[in-house]
Amino acid sequence: MIDYAFADGLAEITLNAPSRRNALGVDDLRALAEAFDRAEADAARAVLLHGEGPSFCAGRDISGVDPATDDVAGYLDDTLAPLLRRMSAFPAPTFAAAHGACLGVGLGLLVATDVVFVADDARIGSPFAALGAALDSGGHALFVERLGTHATLDLIYTGRMLTGEEAVRAGLFSRVVPASEIQDATALAARRAAAGPTEAFRASKRIVTAIRDERLGLWEAMALENRAQAALARSDDYREGFAAFQEKRAPEFAGR
Repeated sequence: MIDYAFADGLAEITLNAPSRRNALGVDDLRALAEAFDRAEADAARAVLLHGEGPSFCAGRDISGVDPATDDVAGYLDDTLAPLLRRMSAFPAPTFAAAHGACLGVGLGLLVATDVVFVADDARIGSPFAALGAALDSGGHALFVERLGTHATLDLIYTGRMLTGEEAVRAGLFSRVVPASEIQDATALAARRAAAGPTEAFRASKRIVTAIRDERLGLWEAMALENRAQAALARSDDYREGFAAFQEKRAPEFAGR
């Protein structure tokens, strides 16, 4: 169900099982990890992730799963978590176009993506109470960080879904886009990033990740910025950016 295409520095990864709302089984997660490996091998300067059909991803594919014998720990610890870490650490900007159901594993894919555009028809939340299960895929961390404990537990206990507009207003994701425009808008942003100063974007991604994961303060973050800027000053794109500014023309970045 995982389609891959590469052109002009942009790797496009598509979840393509609309009949099951792009729900993901173990083999699908492995194929998705392989797609990200392929994107890195292609030296992609940006990645675009989206889903075909009425939903981005409705979660785990549990059709045919017997809860009495299900290896849920293996699914989460051995397959899903490594994929989400792989996505989060991808060495170039990543973009996701989220529409319809974005639940469970689908939510986790968004958590692991740098920039997420959500359609106004998106449904984001925790439907796990109906299964007698707990929210997974990093959802607790995302919700508590952005919404606080009360709103997080409200969503979990009640199963209420957030709209795309509510999710963006709460700071969960980047911006809300009409459903009819979500694919084009996200693809345009991803293409622009793929044509941008790749090394500078990588540096900013590393800095933002360090601020989040290591809880860096102002001066620690500034030190990282200073070191990054000194390294970038030796890059071709840095020199091209300066030259373009001085010559009053659009820069043409090579990604190095």
